[in-house]
Amino acid sequence: MPFSPVHRLWILDVVDVLLVAVLFYRLLVLVRGTRAAQMFVGLVVIVVVSFFARWFHLVTVDYIATSLRTVWLITFVILFQPELRHVLSEFGRTRYFRFLRVNEYGTIGEVVRAAEELAERRNGGLIVIERNQGLRNFVETGTRLDAKATAELMVTLFSPGSPLHDGALVVRGDQVVAAGCILPLSQNSRLSPVLGTRHRAAVGITEETDAVSVVVSEHSRAISIAYRGVLRERLDEGELRSELVRVLRIRDEEPDKPEAPPAPTPIAAAGSGDSA
Repeated sequence: MPFSPVHRLWILDVVDVLLVAVLFYRLLVLVRGTRAAQMFVGLVVIVVVSFFARWFHLVTVDYIATSLRTVWLITFVILFQPELRHVLSEFGRTRYFRFLRVNEYGTIGEVVRAAEELAERRNGGLIVIERNQGLRNFVETGTRLDAKATAELMVTLFSPGSPLHDGALVVRGDQVVAAGCILPLSQNSRLSPVLGTRHRAAVGITEETDAVSVVVSEHSRAISIAYRGVLRERLDEGELRSELVRVLRIRDEEPDKPEAPPAPTPIAAAGSGDSA
């Protein structure tokens, strides 16, 4: 029995409501924990007030609420461009748009070059590469940059004279999202007691998220990589590149898919005195 126009209209209404609900849910999830969330709540309050004012025929209140709603939308877009760009990029990073994703493997070369340059200069550094889990909460603790990820920029940010050299640098795709970020320190008792806070922060962020971090010791000039709570130390350029390629290639696999982590390489004093 073919669908009548009434049935078709009802089905389209259901689809319409479901799509709007999904979009609003995804938007709330993406802006949760950011400054944009507060603005979003304020905008919702104004819309609700406008609705009730129109329902009860409160002409003056309706006029003010409608005017504020227009101004609020414009202000929202202007003040929170970075957050909105992040929301749009998160939509584009889903598996359904994988074929449109920017090639992120070019960033590996920049990270490797930056680590080599930092080690040669005896400058400490901590670079965190975001994978499937967002690092929004940690990005908010630093200074937002949203700049092209280049080795020159990373080395400059970790120069001793830079005000952002003490924190971590977060890379998302081919962008340096933020610098000077504060990360959680690992409490793993099996880590060498001589490791400084920079190395413990590199491990700590990988224990709480699926990110991968590259850390350079300013004392020993050793380059290390942390992933899933495991720290591999004293890597040369080829080993670092291979590890980053291996980790980023499994970026689209299921987060809980088991993987045998590489065994950590014990050393005497890799990060003694390093600070995150």
